[in-house]
Amino acid sequence: MSKLLDRRDFLNHMGTGLSGIALAQLLRSDGLLAADSAPRPHGPIRPAIDPAHPAAPRSSHFTPRAKNVLVIFCSGACSHVDTFDDKPELVRRHGESLPGADSLITFQGAQGSLTRSPWEFRSRGECGKRVSDLVPRLGALVDDMCFIHSLTSKTNTHGPGETFMSTGSTLEGFPSMGAWLTYALGSENQSLPAYVAIPDPRGVPQASVSNWGPGFLPAAFQGTPFNTSKPIHNLARPERISAATDQATRGFLQRLNERHLQRFPGDTELAARISSYELAARMQLSVPEVSDLSSEPDHIQKLYGADDTTSPLKAAFARNCILARRLVEKGVRFVQLFNGAYQTGGEGVSNWDGHKALEKQYSLHGPVLDQPVAGLLSDLKQRGLLRDTLVVWCTEFGRMPTFQKGASGRDHNPSGFTAWLAGAGVKAPFSYGATDDFGYKAVEKISTVYDFHATILHILGLNHEQLTFYHNGLERRLTDVHGHVILDVLSQPGV
Repeated sequence: MSKLLDRRDFLNHMGTGLSGIALAQLLRSDGLLAADSAPRPHGPIRPAIDPAHPAAPRSSHFTPRAKNVLVIFCSGACSHVDTFDDKPELVRRHGESLPGADSLITFQGAQGSLTRSPWEFRSRGECGKRVSDLVPRLGALVDDMCFIHSLTSKTNTHGPGETFMSTGSTLEGFPSMGAWLTYALGSENQSLPAYVAIPDPRGVPQASVSNWGPGFLPAAFQGTPFNTSKPIHNLARPERISAATDQATRGFLQRLNERHLQRFPGDTELAARISSYELAARMQLSVPEVSDLSSEPDHIQKLYGADDTTSPLKAAFARNCILARRLVEKGVRFVQLFNGAYQTGGEGVSNWDGHKALEKQYSLHGPVLDQPVAGLLSDLKQRGLLRDTLVVWCTEFGRMPTFQKGASGRDHNPSGFTAWLAGAGVKAPFSYGATDDFGYKAVEKISTVYDFHATILHILGLNHEQLTFYHNGLERRLTDVHGHVILDVLSQPGV
């Protein structure tokens, strides 16, 4: 019969066990474990990053279809049944109960009757795709779009929904998709941030910086937020300091840093800090230049709606769209453009959260989105930028086909909603998946946000299962342990 451990033996065994775990972690971090050094064709692929040049361009896992990404994020959960997901049965059964859902309770409570969209759906483009009158200019571009009508989310709350769409997790503290992409690929432009987030003129989205944060990745890969009305803070040189003095100070600081690096060549933190300061210095010239829209001709301003004197909000968002195009043009790897901000002035006033007065609120939001984004897509195409750029339109989840009981708006619906892709690497015109006859649940080729992310990474030449970062004992991924590439939407399926 074996002897039970006494307290002294227990503490002794526990101490040696913890030491073994610590030793394994140290050996792993230095790449000295046998398992880490053995070839693993299907194992993690971590990019080799020079701390002194964290944004240097890096190779993808395989030949990419796109070089950069532009995400257009409609904050507040834009209703698919009022924009891009035509449901004739919803029109026919208007005023009836949703079948099988008599006692359905959603995010804000009980549901009323099935309610048709206040906007007519019409055939658009050569393909005849039916899109709502709420977004007619976008509808005119359906021949360039690849719709995914069967997306599902795992939350029906805005903050977690935004972070899930942006980071692959409903919890805060995880790297955003843009952070993963710049970690993997770096950037072609060394004078601008590799990742730029452009907040709506009304403010930031509900999840705020979590939408473009680095999470546990190095801070160098976080998004840099600015727009045409709110430039980067503290970028300009103070007026009391002359250009010559500023330049001399920078030169002196550079010499001190170089001397320190010579004494401590392995100090990666200092190298990263120097790189950050040097980028900031370059941005003093590059950011004002890319943000200055005065060089844009009148016909471009008109194309986007930036000249609209009747709607200052639309004009301001249009200027953000022009900024997004200029950033893509300069080779910025990942641009994230937000339409809608966290609630200001009441529910649904500053974003797409149409719970109580959907028709009134969407009649304002629709024009703000429609012409500027249609102008952006058209401009990217006419400049040849869609050959290398993947454009992504998304929102955190959908909305119900019913109106809420006692209200004139729709509640949250994570069970089925729409996103669309355009540009490099995707079929167009094309529609993938479907919700049921009313737009309530995805029923055909059901897709998750993980699948959506895996597909975007694939188009950039990245294997979502192999792009990892070792954190807290786990190989972390954008897609966690889930996700499949939606091969059907790719311009060359199966590759």
